[in-house]
Amino acid sequence: MSFKHCLLAASVAVMWGLNFLAIDLSLAQFPPFFLVALRFALLAVPALLFVPKPDVGLRWIIGYGLGFGLLQFLFLYWAMAAGMPAGLASLVLQASGPFTVLLGMTFLRERVRGSQMTFLLVAMAGLAVVGWQRFDSNASFLPFLLTLAGAFGWAIGNICNRQSHSTEPIKLTMWMSVIPPLPMLALSLAVEGPNRVGASFTGLTTPTGLLALAGLIYTVVIATILGSGIWSWLMSRNPAGVVAPFSMLVPVVGMSAAFVFFGERVSLGELCGAALVIIGVLGAGLKAAKGARILAAAEVAVPVSAQAEDSDAGDSIKAS
Repeated sequence: MSFKHCLLAASVAVMWGLNFLAIDLSLAQFPPFFLVALRFALLAVPALLFVPKPDVGLRWIIGYGLGFGLLQFLFLYWAMAAGMPAGLASLVLQASGPFTVLLGMTFLRERVRGSQMTFLLVAMAGLAVVGWQRFDSNASFLPFLLTLAGAFGWAIGNICNRQSHSTEPIKLTMWMSVIPPLPMLALSLAVEGPNRVGASFTGLTTPTGLLALAGLIYTVVIATILGSGIWSWLMSRNPAGVVAPFSMLVPVVGMSAAFVFFGERVSLGELCGAALVIIGVLGAGLKAAKGARILAAAEVAVPVSAQAEDSDAGDSIKAS
C-alpha cells in the first residue's frame, strides 16, 4: 500500500470520526427518527434519478439497506439523542466487527482461527468495561445498549453486503439508501409526531439550525459519498486486510474531536475499555487478513501441484 493510499485511508478515518460530531449537531435541531429519514432521502432521490441499479439481487439491496441503513442509524441516532456522547458512540459502534464475525460463523459457516477469536474476546471485554462504567444509571446505560444495537444492525448489513458479491460498491451504497427513508418517516410520524417534525423546520436560520444543516450536509456529502467512495476505491486496489485496520482510527478521531470541540470527558475505566476494544478489533482484523492470505496461497498451490502431476503423468505415458 503506497504512502498516498495510506494518507487517503487516514483521511477517511478522520471524515468518519468527525461524522459523529456532525450527527450530534443535527440532533440539536431534528428529532432522531426523522433525521435518519431525512439523511437517506437526500441520498435516495439522486440514486433513483441518476444511478443505475447495481447488478446484485434485490434481496441483498434490501437487507443491506435494512441492516446498515435503517437499523444501524435508527439505534445510533436514538442513542445519541438519549445522551450517548459522540466520542463514545464512535467507539462502541466498532462492536460491529465482532458481531459481523459471529454472524458469519452462525449463518455463513465461516471458520474463525483461535487467535482471531482471542482478539474478539478482548474487544468484547473492552465493551463490557465501557458498559460497566456506564451502568451507574439507566440514563447512561440505555444509550450504550442502543448503540450496541446499532452496531448489530451494521453487522447485518455487512453480511448482506458480503453475500451480494457486488463489484459496484458505490452503486450498492447509493441504492441501499433507497430503503430507509419511508419506513423511518412512518416511524417518526408515529412516535415523534407531525407537530415535532414540523417544529424542527422552524429556526433553521438560527446558529443552532445552521449548524444542524451543516452537520446534515457533512453526513451526506463528506462522510457517506466522499468517505465511502474513497474507502471503496482503496478496497478495490489494496488487500482488505491492509485497508481495514485504518478504520480503528475512527474512534480515536471521534473521541479526541469530541473532547476538543464538545468538552466530552471519559473516565479512566472507559479509556481502558476503549484501548481493549481497539486492540481486539485491530488484532482480529489482522489475523483474519493473515488467514485469508494463507488460504489464497493454498488455493493457488493446489492447482499448480495438480498441473505438475498431470505433466509428470503425460511424460510417463510418452516415455512408455
